[in-house]
Amino acid sequence: MERVNETTVREVVFLGFFSLAGLQQLLFFIFLLVYMFTLGTNAIIISTIVLDRALHTPMFFFLGVLSCFETFYTFVIVPKMLVDLLAQKKTISFLGCAIQMFTFLFLGCSHSFLLAAMGYDRYVAICNPLRYTVLMGYGVCVGLVAAACAGGFTVSLVTTSLIFHLPFHSSNHLHHFFCDISPVLKLASHHSHLSQLVIFMLGVFALVIPLLLILVSYIHIISAILKIPSSVGRYKAFSTCASHLIVVTVHYGCASFIYLRPKSNYASSQDTLISVSYTILTPLFNPMIYSLRNKEFKSALQRAIVQTLYPVN
Repeated sequence: MERVNETTVREVVFLGFFSLAGLQQLLFFIFLLVYMFTLGTNAIIISTIVLDRALHTPMFFFLGVLSCFETFYTFVIVPKMLVDLLAQKKTISFLGCAIQMFTFLFLGCSHSFLLAAMGYDRYVAICNPLRYTVLMGYGVCVGLVAAACAGGFTVSLVTTSLIFHLPFHSSNHLHHFFCDISPVLKLASHHSHLSQLVIFMLGVFALVIPLLLILVSYIHIISAILKIPSSVGRYKAFSTCASHLIVVTVHYGCASFIYLRPKSNYASSQDTLISVSYTILTPLFNPMIYSLRNKEFKSALQRAIVQTLYPVN
């Protein structure tokens, strides 16, 4: 592997799975199977939502967008990782590294803001059911998704610009399998505490603020549910939120562990394992959690399968 001491870094060498050299072929097949299953699952979810008019509701609109985010997120990281597992030279250009970081940050941060929008959707559905169709019209849903994307774009642009304007002259060996924030910062020859503080605050903006908005939504939701007289009604109301709560817990748990810690606590091997979970496993599980727990979606999927196998002439 090439060592870069005095010249500017022009390419980055990934060392994320260096300690697992003997298992890389096995990891390739495991990750490939999971990746193909993820693409297939999300494709089924998106196509079912688009084709079945019964699912043309705000909740399923957001679920379709969530599936799109998860699919594009894996496109940014997993194919390159799969190639590197079989390649002798696991490199990416410096520009390619910047593009990869910008894209995955854009999708990841947009995902966080989208979860806040989905929390608001559940709040309106339970606390204002009679005005739900008015308050959550198509224009409002599109506006919330656009706002989520705008927030993700802003955070990713500022963060990537700050990081890649730092000097990189020391080493090009990245102890990770993609261009994440903390590993790339460790490659920088030097960086000010100000830039590190700004990046940390952007992480707070992309993670803590949406989480606080979700908590506010659920405070009102729980208050409304407790006022429902029947236990069956309370269970039915809460069950519509359970999937969202599971996805929120997994997403913010992994993301906060990675991005909301002091840089001194960074441990490459531990963080690589966590990163594998949220780049490969959560894009598979999140849409499945939403869809498989929902009776409306399962009924729509069954109708789609029947129409496919037994088309009406």
